[in-house]
Amino acid sequence: MASRSSISIVGAGPAGCAAALAAIDAGREVTLYEKSRFPRHKVCGEFFSPEIADALVALNVWPAFSAAGPERITHAVLRLDGVIKRFELPRTAYGLSRFAFDDLLLRECLRRGAAVKVESASAGHFAHPCIVAHGRHSAAPKGERLFGFKAHFKGEAPPTVELFFSGPCYMGISPIEDGGVNVCGLAPEELLRRVGFDPQALLPEPLRDRVRNLTRTFDWIVTGPLVFRAPLENGSAYPAGDALGFVDPFTGSGILAALVTGRLAGQAASRGIAVERYVGICRRRLRRQYLTAAIFRRVLRTGMAGSLMRLVPGAALYSLTRP
Repeated sequence: MASRSSISIVGAGPAGCAAALAAIDAGREVTLYEKSRFPRHKVCGEFFSPEIADALVALNVWPAFSAAGPERITHAVLRLDGVIKRFELPRTAYGLSRFAFDDLLLRECLRRGAAVKVESASAGHFAHPCIVAHGRHSAAPKGERLFGFKAHFKGEAPPTVELFFSGPCYMGISPIEDGGVNVCGLAPEELLRRVGFDPQALLPEPLRDRVRNLTRTFDWIVTGPLVFRAPLENGSAYPAGDALGFVDPFTGSGILAALVTGRLAGQAASRGIAVERYVGICRRRLRRQYLTAAIFRRVLRTGMAGSLMRLVPGAALYSLTRP
């Protein structure tokens, strides 16, 4: 049981660590429960939206992030149904592996006095307040379930995040630290099964050309199924990150949303703000991001996305997915 002055946090990813750092800043004792051992690779676009700098400064971890050597990303390319949109980002974005990022956040939590227990836990095990940041725990029906995949490569890469929408699949490529390149994506389970769960066989020709001159540094990681509308936790636990709501990966703002909601959860739990009020604050902060992503995903299913992209500037579409 946690004491009344302490806060228990389930999950030590970006949302959980952001919550811990915010709670520590508010003078609370924190215990993080994490079932995985860090550092570890995690399927993720590893794209840090430009607004990440503000979120990291607010958490007082910008120096540690900068020291990790994130790659600077200044441009974006969207490819869909023969339509190509190229544009300059309004501010510099960053590329950093989750292997490095999750590790630096957890180390920062430890440095500031958080206790960490490598074990599974759930909100019902603790005295409140408790923050749930364990990611998605929703079941998904069989059929066209979506799975995520990623691999790292080494080689030359421009300071650009490039997104490919190919049929039912979405894929992206962007630079990360130390001359690395992250290639990741989503694909239906059935399509992956046809190629023996080898994501490289699904890469569209332009992306296949890109990786042909790169050297893969580890085998493809495949995870899933991914659930885009995870239910909120019930009761008096504060949900954060994917436990609050899963952000479509193509928005490139999932990590940003995790940090924003994690910090809000840490502040709310520390101040005794009602869970319902906290969730309402998060919904208002993320409403535009979730709505734009949901609309775009529906348009993708209709086959009209290419026509839409011809009409909407890439920079405008990008800005609508920022929280």
